[in-house]
Amino acid sequence: GAGKTVNTKRVIQYFASIAAVGAVKKDSSKGTLEDQIIQANPALEAFGNAKTARNDNSSRFGKFIRIHFGTSGKLSSADIETYLLEKSRVTFQLKAERNYHIFYQILSNQKPELLDMLLITNNPYDYAYISQGEVTVASINDAEELMATDSAFDVLGFTADEKMGVYKLTGAIMHFGNMKFKQKQREEQAEPDSTEAADKSAYLMGLNSADLIKGLCHPRVKVGNEYVTKGQSV
Repeated sequence: GAGKTVNTKRVIQYFASIAAVGAVKKDSSKGTLEDQIIQANPALEAFGNAKTARNDNSSRFGKFIRIHFGTSGKLSSADIETYLLEKSRVTFQLKAERNYHIFYQILSNQKPELLDMLLITNNPYDYAYISQGEVTVASINDAEELMATDSAFDVLGFTADEKMGVYKLTGAIMHFGNMKFKQKQREEQAEPDSTEAADKSAYLMGLNSADLIKGLCHPRVKVGNEYVTKGQSV
């Protein structure tokens, strides 16, 4: 909550704006380099920022940004390295916190076609992974943020298929969290209680549902130079 995220955005916007003076746009299918550098933030924040107890838009990862300038002072390139993403937040959140923004952006129903494509409802409480803590944030308009994220993908040069792939993987995670297992009678072996969530998750990831369930219940483990199948219990 010290202002690192916001100040970083302001500095990037400043460098990009002064370096853009007199720049010529070369590729009409995507934004200028200056636009891309600025629009990287909404995309990164959608998947890497979340509400915590102290900050409504907390970066749950570290990033190192390099901006390169040519001899004329114009931007020549940029790259961003990310570190230590808080992966555990995807599956668990404290009561006063929230999962990553992208889940709630999609469920905002600002783009209803996404709900249909991802086989989901707009009710976050239908999905275990994203409803353990808060589901709304007073200072954040998830519908507007979804449009900003979607626009950022376009500026960054994502194709329509690449964008849909990102959304599908996000939807698959929501369904994945709804998978339930039970113990086989008289056996130390787990089996799916229902295959509906697995079917939807596998479909969105382009996998075979039976293979997904087999990989979870009977994972292959390398022992020495050989692989053995391990039975998982609940």
